[in-house]
Amino acid sequence: MIVKQLSDIIGSQHDIDTPNWRSYRLLLKKDNLGFSLHHTIIKKGTETYIWYKNHLEAVYCIKGVGEIEFIATGEIFPIKEGTLYALDKHDEHYLRATTDMHMVCVFNPPLVGDEIHDENGVYPLKD
Repeated sequence: MIVKQLSDIIGSQHDIDTPNWRSYRLLLKKDNLGFSLHHTIIKKGTETYIWYKNHLEAVYCIKGVGEIEFIATGEIFPIKEGTLYALDKHDEHYLRATTDMHMVCVFNPPLVGDEIHDENGVYPLKD
């Protein structure tokens, strides 16, 4: 059994803070579950270009308001508490936060914990 507290992650090497988002990496590849689990805060007023070329991601909004724009179609979907979206086709997208948005994120394959988006919005695959 794995039991962790958010307070143990805050300020650790698995608390990744960038200008647009802050991610608390709760479960990682080393936990051997086949996925990683994150509590990510998308910062108010930001727009982030993301392309998970190497990963699939499911996201569930637990607090806040914003939108996601799928680049391939131009479709824009509102995000609010209770919204789920899954990037099941490695979808390129923009994520915009009207308020701070608290998101629960699941990645497959799992992240190792220190990944940040490269210049193409991609997380690298790491061992």
